[in-house]
Amino acid sequence: MAGRVALFPGTFDPVTHGHLDVVRRAAGLFDRLVVAVSAAGKSTLLPAEERVALVRAHVAPWRNVAAEPFDGLLVAFARAQGASVLVRGVRTYQDWEYELRMLQMNRHLAPELETVFLAPSAEHAFVSSTLVREVAALGGDLTGLVPADVAAAIARRAGQRPR
Repeated sequence: MAGRVALFPGTFDPVTHGHLDVVRRAAGLFDRLVVAVSAAGKSTLLPAEERVALVRAHVAPWRNVAAEPFDGLLVAFARAQGASVLVRGVRTYQDWEYELRMLQMNRHLAPELETVFLAPSAEHAFVSSTLVREVAALGGDLTGLVPADVAAAIARRAGQRPR
């Protein structure tokens, strides 16, 4: 597909309503958006294949959005996808500091890639995958934080009934 391609990378462990809000915003800005689900990096609650499947299920309403797994250097995957822009969600100043360092490294490795920061809607600004995993581990209700099928997947991993 011709046009401007953007990549929205992350572990999406799990995909949250905040992530999907950023997807919605980015889908309207670019001709094609690839949600790049990383298999590398931090240890995860959900296996990569399940995270990709859950993201795919929730980006299906946008015809210009796809979810793809990746392992390795983000800039190499971006180039392989024909992306010229990286999309990053930023909620707090801690996110900003981390993302600024990542932007600078990515710019060093791939000067042709731009990074665009998008803030989620206020109702999702406090939601992070880390907090969702912590709430789930303590048996808390995930309603409003993640889609119902994502809550069920987390509960299966934790051996609990979804709430």
